[in-house]
Amino acid sequence: MFGRHGGPTGRRRKPGKRRGTRSGEGTSSGATGGISGALAVARGQLRRLRPAYPRPGRSGWRRWVPSWRQSLGAFLYVVIGLTGFVAIAYATTDIPDDLNSFATQQDNVYYWSDGSVMARTGWVIRQEIPLDKVPPKVQGAVLAAENASFYSDAGVSPTGVMRAVGAAVTGGETQGGSTITQQYVKNVYLNQDRTLSRKFTELLLAVKLDNRTSKKTILQNYLNTSWFGRGTYGIQRASHAYYGKDVSRLNPSEGAFLASLLKGAGLYDPAISKANHKRAVERWNWILDRMVETGHLTRAERATYTEFPEPTGPGTGGIPGAQTGYLVELAKRHAIKAGHIKAADYDLGGYQIRTTFDRARTKALTAAVHNAEKDFDAEKRPRTDEHARIGAASVAPDGSLLAMYGGKDYLKQGFNQANATTIPAGSAFTPFVYAAALDEGVQRTRGATRTPVSPTSLYDGNNRIAVRTPEGPYWDRSGKVVKGRNEGGRDWGQVTLRQAVADSVNTPMLQLGLDVGLDKVESYALRAGLLESSLGERVPAFALGENSTPSAIRMAGAYQTFAAGGMHTEPYSVRSVSRAGDAVPVVKPRPARAVTRRTAQAVTDALRATMTEGSAAAAGDAHPGAVGKTGTTTANTAGWFVGGTKAETTAVVVYRMSLTDLVPLPLKGLGGDSPETPGSERAVGLWADYIKAVK
Repeated sequence: MFGRHGGPTGRRRKPGKRRGTRSGEGTSSGATGGISGALAVARGQLRRLRPAYPRPGRSGWRRWVPSWRQSLGAFLYVVIGLTGFVAIAYATTDIPDDLNSFATQQDNVYYWSDGSVMARTGWVIRQEIPLDKVPPKVQGAVLAAENASFYSDAGVSPTGVMRAVGAAVTGGETQGGSTITQQYVKNVYLNQDRTLSRKFTELLLAVKLDNRTSKKTILQNYLNTSWFGRGTYGIQRASHAYYGKDVSRLNPSEGAFLASLLKGAGLYDPAISKANHKRAVERWNWILDRMVETGHLTRAERATYTEFPEPTGPGTGGIPGAQTGYLVELAKRHAIKAGHIKAADYDLGGYQIRTTFDRARTKALTAAVHNAEKDFDAEKRPRTDEHARIGAASVAPDGSLLAMYGGKDYLKQGFNQANATTIPAGSAFTPFVYAAALDEGVQRTRGATRTPVSPTSLYDGNNRIAVRTPEGPYWDRSGKVVKGRNEGGRDWGQVTLRQAVADSVNTPMLQLGLDVGLDKVESYALRAGLLESSLGERVPAFALGENSTPSAIRMAGAYQTFAAGGMHTEPYSVRSVSRAGDAVPVVKPRPARAVTRRTAQAVTDALRATMTEGSAAAAGDAHPGAVGKTGTTTANTAGWFVGGTKAETTAVVVYRMSLTDLVPLPLKGLGGDSPETPGSERAVGLWADYIKAVK
């Protein structure tokens, strides 16, 4: 049973052989045992490597004093841990796709036709500009003031980081240690909280942004998003707010002052206080000296800047009021429609809108309106002057709006009196009847062929003449025969159509409207540019404009059709739109044939006779060769005059209307006039004042 050495009988196993079946029985338990053994060995080795703590062999407080090995090990553990933490944080921190709303929003800038700024609108007063538009020395002023090592650092400053971290831990001031990259990150990605966690995130994003983005792009974005005070973001708007000019025109001295604002606009705007002024001058001097140190200015150049570049006083931020507000609102709607711009995108701002409005003409038109309104006194004459209003607009031959008067103040009344479709056109509508008749001829008998008419065709111009259709007299719904009425009840006898237009004789034009067909009159009014929504029902009064309510803008554009030889171009107020230097395609209206050239010339001839021998002869000397047409209504609720020169056509409407119910009120006795004075006389006088100022 046992061998010679007292062991079990049987063959001795060779070292290294495992017991078990051929198929490997016992392998799993063997492996487990091997792993356990290895772990035990490792634990033992770690125990031998790790110095005992508290330290054996020492008593009292010495037991708790770590050895140099323990101190070194702890330091290495901390370094390795922090390195790993930062590496993981850097890898998992992504640059946000969305910027802060104030970093993306800009203001929209509107320009007069001469290129000067008309207004700026938007929640945020900011306008982006490419870096190459910022003068290099102005860039140098910013770098000297904020981050001289910008082009060589990695997006962060180690010494600045230590100062900022120390200040954050102790609750001190955190500014002053950030690079331009860090400031940009804080402006557009983070909030302004002064916490250690926010600062740490800022550092990570700054380094990552510096690795992914060119330095020039970072500097450009920084200059476009930084706060400069006076309600402005970005150096372009700051340049306008403080010096009233584009940033490209700044000199190094002015750039040095703007750079000082980056440290705190509320502390360095000299217009706020004397203390601010003193601080601004000191920092301005320091930045110029610093520019010499950084190589952005030579000593000779620095010596030329000895006088502080005083900025202008604070303005209104470009909020458009008075007349400008009406112009801006009209241009905004046109830009969105013609440029196919989404309203939400437009509200984000950044658009430069070059309008068609002429600054001098707008000023002259406003002055003429104010001169006409000086006689209105609602307190003395509430029954005749209360709710008195004037709307006016000038349109050039190409359809561009040159000037407009919309009301006293847009911020107080958004209702645009020049674009309102609430006031009847009256007899100012009759040139469209005349044009339709000259082009289409008339038909007095049912089934008969149309008969041509000419300017010399005769019509009955007497007062209260019954209106006839091919079937006989025209009966209204109350069972009465419709009769035309002339202003003042005057009988004119037989008059030519040319004279009927020139002298504003109503009864011939009323009959002519039925002879040519009210449907054709409507067609010609639409082709001339009036809106279908402003045209009334096709009853006899339609021929006299009693139930059609076109705006002053539309009337000016429609009359311009005759001056342009029968070609109509839709009125427009925007020439071009751009954003961030890129042009936005704007659909410009194209001229279209509305009436024949021969008819346009005949209408123009009749309108010229109005100024020499007709209803507006009193204003004939305002501009030689001018054309025009007065307009009144049967109820005397509107007084029109549409006059034109080779340069423009201007429509003026005087009326009374409460904005609470939009019901036209009589003009009888307006401004102290006699009850018999038609409202059109004030419109004619206003036009004459305006045209004398701009001719």
